[in-house]
Amino acid sequence: MRFQLLPSTFDENGAASPGQHLTCFVIDDCVAFDAGSLAMAASPLQKKQIRDIVISHAHLDHIAGLPLFIDDLFATLIEPIRIFAEAGVVEILEHDIFNWRVYPKFSELSNRGGPVIEYHLFEPGVIFNSAHLSVLPIGVNHKVQSCGFIISDGTATVAVSGDTASTDKFWETVNSTDNITALLIECAFPNELAGLAEISHHLTPSGLQRELAKLDREDCAVYVVNLKPSYRHDTIRQISELGINNVRILEVGRTYQW
Repeated sequence: MRFQLLPSTFDENGAASPGQHLTCFVIDDCVAFDAGSLAMAASPLQKKQIRDIVISHAHLDHIAGLPLFIDDLFATLIEPIRIFAEAGVVEILEHDIFNWRVYPKFSELSNRGGPVIEYHLFEPGVIFNSAHLSVLPIGVNHKVQSCGFIISDGTATVAVSGDTASTDKFWETVNSTDNITALLIECAFPNELAGLAEISHHLTPSGLQRELAKLDREDCAVYVVNLKPSYRHDTIRQISELGINNVRILEVGRTYQW
């Protein structure tokens, strides 16, 4: 499994930086999980191959690149973009984004190849297939309806918490799943902003430590994602000070082979 967090933040010279404003993971250059920076940072090969997009929730940093990605490909699509999401997330997309006021309602549009998008609904706890991947969505504790995922290509299995505060079902599922190769968990804010993290349902390093105490296995690497760029250095320092074995920061733009 080839796994990449697409860049979404840039330095003063216009080059991609380590910060993460938006979330978009691409697996094997053909399936996207969330679409925050999909239109802006996907490679030409990824734009050619990605037709399946799995959405964890409808917050802007996870969907910002979705309308632009469809727009860029509109005239050349010979098959629809397949958007996998919970029914409530699709409702938000259709009501608040694809509504002709913010952006075209692509579900009403076709090109010469036919419809340009189609929705595939999933439910937490029910496995679905996206391209060659098996995906198990798990409801997590965020401010809005949101899911983490356990993703397998038959060889490697990756668990992704998505945006979440303290949660239990995700860890129960991870602990009961055979052969987790890697686990990605969020940590958005430093400890000094614990109040903001609580209100917005995110984790701090202290919260991360409490969540990882629920992980009843040592056979997988743990990667931290979703560090807010303004507090990145403080958050990384505080994570390092925890001294938790096998925890590292996922590098933006790097392709991991699992």
